[in-house]
Formats: sequence, C-alpha cells, structure tokens
Amino acid sequence: MAIEIKICGINSRIALSTAVDNGAGYIGLIFYPPSPRAVTPEAAAKLAAVAPRWLVKVGLLVDADDAAIAGILSRAPLDLLQLHGSETPRRVAEIRARFGRPVMKAVKIASADDVAGAEAYCDVADRLLFDAKPPKGMTGTLPGGNAISFDWRLLAGRRWSRPWMLSGGLDAGNVAEAVRISGAPAVDVSSGVEDRPGVKSPDKIRAFLRVAKAL
Repeated sequence: MAIEIKICGINSRIALSTAVDNGAGYIGLIFYPPSPRAVTPEAAAKLAAVAPRWLVKVGLLVDADDAAIAGILSRAPLDLLQLHGSETPRRVAEIRARFGRPVMKAVKIASADDVAGAEAYCDVADRLLFDAKPPKGMTGTLPGGNAISFDWRLLAGRRWSRPWMLSGGLDAGNVAEAVRISGAPAVDVSSGVEDRPGVKSPDKIRAFLRVAKAL
C-alpha cells in the first residue's frame, strides 16, 4: 500500500499547487497565530477554493475553544481537524461530536511512556499523529514544526486501532529511513520542505514527495 503524505503549513498558492501536482493527499492549514505558517480563516478559504475536491484539507488547532473552531469552520471548508495541543481525550470527543468532523490527535513523543499514552485517544479520535516532544530547555518551540525528530524505534512493531501518521523533523533525506524503522503508513512534513520558517520551497516539496511516493 502506498504511503499517505501530508504537507503541513501550506500558506500560499504555489505551495498548494506544488503539493497537489506532485502527489500529496493531505495539506495542513495552521490556525495558530504564533506559528510562522499560520493562516487566517479567510486565507484558508481562498486556498481551499482552488484545491481539488479529493484533497484532504486538514485544519491544525492548538487548544482552541468552541467559538474559535466555529469561526474557522464557518469560513474554511475543512475535512479533518488536527488537535495539536494538550487536548484531553474528553475534549477530543467533545470537538468531534460538536463539529461533525473527523479528528486527528497529535501525540508528542520522547519516551515509551509517551507512546503508551496514545491508547487513551484511540476510542475518541479518528486518527493519531506522532510528533516529537521538544526537549526540556529548548527555547522558541512551537506545538509542532520544530524540525526535531524522536527515536522512531519507539513505534516499531506497534499497532493501534486507528490509522496514524509520523511527523517530526522529516525531510527528503530521512523519510525513507523513518518509514523503514517506524513502519509508518503515512507521513507529515512541514519544516523539512521549507527554505526558512513559514516559507515553503517548491523544490523541497517535490523532492520529499518523490521519495515518499516511492516507498
């Protein structure tokens, strides 16, 4: 089965078209203003309007309240909500029920204990995403897109009752090894296809997709 591929942090038409034309199945639109990749609901709506209907448009949210989520969904037609904050299983279930969208919960990994914590979300989320937990003392971190990875061996041989994606520090140079070690059926990249934070590189997007699609 082919690897599913998500390009996250899309904030321009050229990045969108490059991702679509080269085989991405998912794009991530970030609704978290501190991120250099953030978009407004209005900007997201314009990007969604020119995206093909088959493309899965993912909205990344960080501990957003109901009013914020409702405001985003009133403007941007999202297919999947990615919860990338400290949302509890109960909160994940509430969002999924209230807004009628599938939900993907990001689980931040640094140790085997963190991996075990993903089980709590299997009954309430439609998908899981495993991202790197920033090390203590690292400054200027974001909820995601920090260009750091974790030990992929922590996921090797593991099975969950929900589909899952691997994220965290991936790029064209390491995605093949990451998939080989972790067994990931899907991958998510953001900083690894950028020239600088928030500025996607069409060449790096193409390179990443070329490698990932060949897996």
